[in-house]
Amino acid sequence: MEIGFFFWPYTVELCEKLARAADRYGYAMIGIADTPGNAMDPWVAATVVAQASRLAKVAICVTNLVSRHPAVSAAAIASLDLVSGGRCVLGIGAGHSGTKNLGLGRANANELADGVAFIKTALAGKPAQLGEANTHLPWIKRAPPVFLAASHPRPLQAAGRVADGAFVNYGLGADNIAQSTADIIAGATAAGRSPSEVEIWQIAALDCTEDRAVARRKVGAILAFVTGYVIGEKNLETRGVPDHLRKPLLELRRRYSTRPGEADIALVEELGLFDYLSRRLAVCGNPDDCLAQTRAAKAAGASRLMFTVSLADDPVRTVELFGEHVLPHV
Repeated sequence: MEIGFFFWPYTVELCEKLARAADRYGYAMIGIADTPGNAMDPWVAATVVAQASRLAKVAICVTNLVSRHPAVSAAAIASLDLVSGGRCVLGIGAGHSGTKNLGLGRANANELADGVAFIKTALAGKPAQLGEANTHLPWIKRAPPVFLAASHPRPLQAAGRVADGAFVNYGLGADNIAQSTADIIAGATAAGRSPSEVEIWQIAALDCTEDRAVARRKVGAILAFVTGYVIGEKNLETRGVPDHLRKPLLELRRRYSTRPGEADIALVEELGLFDYLSRRLAVCGNPDDCLAQTRAAKAAGASRLMFTVSLADDPVRTVELFGEHVLPHV
């Protein structure tokens, strides 16, 4: 398996420690999330990570097309790629906390596809146009891959049509992986592409500590946050949600915060959703628990995992413990 992680960058020190840990333990990718109001600017943080690491790919995981124009992101990722020595990946998504915290809307599937196509054209060093906007970046030395983050059928299909890869936020169960992969394959096939052209990474939350009780308590905040965009408001029966959990999940969507905290942890427990959400969307507990859950994800069909450690009890310790006790075995 290839395994990476991404995080909300709170301090320069955190960025440097996690960058060094990524190289030390052999993580394939380290990413920075774009979440205004929750953390540092992602491009500044990613530059720190790129300079503090030498081996792992450096990803923006993820930014959006609304708060940052795609022409700006194209130039930024090409610049970061120069700093990193050609190790960068640009992740684009519809927007969650990255737009909601600013009072902005989200991009739809067609807008995502158009934006990714525009960025890929610009990164190839060709003139690119999107609506009234145009850009040309002839100074680019290498075209960094552009991934699309997706949780729903149409964005997943858009990833298959136009993206170099997909960050899939849908779940680690065999049925979850099969369903999301089928949507990507359908998009690729419709566009005349080979599905093998799309590099698929499954996203999940990670909290690995010596005390499983601590991990289970803390992971509730990120589960509420992730559920806000993974589980939709419609067609829950087709998204693998058991009937008796559909009403609580809708209530969770209504009440969770895009600036998560203790209230979200309590909310997941109050609504009786922890066991279901942690099985579907997380790997958590002590190192033995995390190894068993990672092997289960592999058996379910995951070949690449991208973990968020943003709200882990101790992000650095989580990355170290997982790197020491789990990575060598998978």
